[in-house]
Amino acid sequence: MAKRLLVAYGLWVLGGPLGLHHIYLGRDSHALLWMLTLGGFGGGWLWDFWHLPGWVAAANGAGVPRDRGRTVPALSPLRLVGQVMVGIYFGLVAALGLPWVPALLAQPLAVGLGVQLVSSVGDQTAEAPSVLAAAFLASLLFQGRVLAVLPTSLAASIAAQQHRRYKPRGMPRPRLATRLYHLGLACLAFTAPLACRGLFGAVGVLGTLSALLRAATELLLLPLHASWLLAEVLGFAGGSPAREHGTSFEPSSWSERQQRAYEVLGLPAGSSAEDVHRSYRELVKVWHPDHNRHRAEEAERRFIELQEAYEELAGPRRAAAG
Repeated sequence: MAKRLLVAYGLWVLGGPLGLHHIYLGRDSHALLWMLTLGGFGGGWLWDFWHLPGWVAAANGAGVPRDRGRTVPALSPLRLVGQVMVGIYFGLVAALGLPWVPALLAQPLAVGLGVQLVSSVGDQTAEAPSVLAAAFLASLLFQGRVLAVLPTSLAASIAAQQHRRYKPRGMPRPRLATRLYHLGLACLAFTAPLACRGLFGAVGVLGTLSALLRAATELLLLPLHASWLLAEVLGFAGGSPAREHGTSFEPSSWSERQQRAYEVLGLPAGSSAEDVHRSYRELVKVWHPDHNRHRAEEAERRFIELQEAYEELAGPRRAAAG
């Protein structure tokens, strides 16, 4: 079926950045490149406007030699620049979307595939093993660093230019449904890691916002907490109903740290400062590490617990007395 120039221009206008006109003309490699770079970063799509007549004529079999033999395509500086740029782009995408994959594997593979994709645009191609080998070798020399994406892409592009050749003609073209299926798989393989990375990033942002909300709540409640702590230090915590009924503070009105401190000192909750000091002095003598060399670890642990318990109970009282 002959291709029409008017239809090609219509598809160029409607879906040029997605390569619809290239799909129409059977240029699937070019279409995939445009899908993954949004029309060659915008500039390539505009550049297509002047080339559409020639591509339509080539799709209709006009002006194309039937047998090129062993002819090597002419060196194209524009294609070389595109190979380097797309190779860098693919390498950076791999670094962002595949951080869990070793850089020595993900970076050269992505760069090599990007360079090979540009090499396959139109009626030309390159030897993929040579392109990938150059990319892996350059990445190995630079130890897979992120900045190595430039020399890696340059090495792969030079290898692609050295091994450039024309595509064989006369090959049967798959049906449109099969071609679209292959293009869809390629786009999915390219965008899926980026989508997962974006999803994880969104979850991280939500977690950060939640933490900020909790911090703001704590900041707003800080005066209330400070007032309650001051009341505990001065001995007024627990509320007035207990005072009105003449009842003493129950252990539940003390903080868990204070309850633990009384337990370590062997005293009931609410004991006087004299009792706290006396029990501390006695137990320190019992559990001093110098007197318990046969059980040094246990003695040291108990000795530290006694000091922490004494500071917990005697510290606020000394501050209140001062």
